[in-house]
Amino acid sequence: MKLTKSKIIGLVALLAVVGVILGTIVWRQAQPKPVEIQQVNGYLGGEKIGLFDDEQFAKLAEQSGLKINYRKAGSLAMMDADRKGMDYLFPSSRAAVEYGKANGVDTSNADIVFNSPIVIYTHKAVADALVGSGIMSKDDAGVYRMDMAKAVDAMVNNKTWNDLGYTNGYGQFRIDSTDPVKSNSGNEYAALVATVLNGGQPATIESVSRDTDKIRAIFAKSGWMETSSEDSFNQFLTLGIGSKPMMIGYESQLLDLAVNQPDAFKQIKDDVVIVYPTPTVWSTHTLIALDDKGAKLMQLLKSADVQKLTWERHGFRAANFAGTDSIKRFNVPGTLDQITAVTELPNNMAMQGIIKLLDSTRG
Repeated sequence: MKLTKSKIIGLVALLAVVGVILGTIVWRQAQPKPVEIQQVNGYLGGEKIGLFDDEQFAKLAEQSGLKINYRKAGSLAMMDADRKGMDYLFPSSRAAVEYGKANGVDTSNADIVFNSPIVIYTHKAVADALVGSGIMSKDDAGVYRMDMAKAVDAMVNNKTWNDLGYTNGYGQFRIDSTDPVKSNSGNEYAALVATVLNGGQPATIESVSRDTDKIRAIFAKSGWMETSSEDSFNQFLTLGIGSKPMMIGYESQLLDLAVNQPDAFKQIKDDVVIVYPTPTVWSTHTLIALDDKGAKLMQLLKSADVQKLTWERHGFRAANFAGTDSIKRFNVPGTLDQITAVTELPNNMAMQGIIKLLDSTRG
């Protein structure tokens, strides 16, 4: 069959159309498929809100197909909260996990995600005065340490700030904390107090019973206590030396402030002092995955990218201490790369005893 010029043009046009169609199909198949985004809901300790609100964290979550939502709650309070529609719980210690387990929470899929030591925050004028009395020390590197045996003894014996050298302090010497019945930092501080009263050995149910009056008296000095570590830290920064001369917190809180609120840190860096208790305890931030979406969040949090982000921008030490550089990166005076003076938390029965003791005191 002889092809006329018009037929040749038509055939070329047809082939061109077929080529465009095939090319479009190939191009579409080569494009990455859109990631289906799942909403993940849960309860979160306040000290980790900075991480969960971080745009970089949100991007990493989106790449994993997740949008992370949270409600703020104390580590112990979240264990008693309504879990309907929740995919995870994110308290700040294994002790909180054990408390939840004892109260019917499914903790079968729980793992430590990152760590932070419990520290004391105070003001330079207070710290230097207490160094003079011997209850605290300051080494050549500018690191402050609190002798917890001396501190507990001072509180048990109702020593005043003036007795310890801080003449501008009002009333009895105390170390404020969050509510130990609802919040992890306060709960771990209570465990540390009970352990010191037990001669430095982890408190037992028997020693807690023996030291009931002393533990109650120490916490009665603080009056009203916040239920969130982040709220407590913000109050400490806002109200100043007269209201909260000294408080329990996480090391990560000041590191986070230095990175994410540099102007605020600049205002307080010559006043606020980080103090390492001797001994201290580790806060092991543990995610409890309640379902498959919670398990995906755990996988995200344990990824190398997120572990790096949590250290560099929020001051949480990695779960395995791998891939993190020196704490000097934060330019926060008086910090330690390695925490050497650490005691173990009491066992679950003793921790339950401490919670019940302080809960009954509040009532």
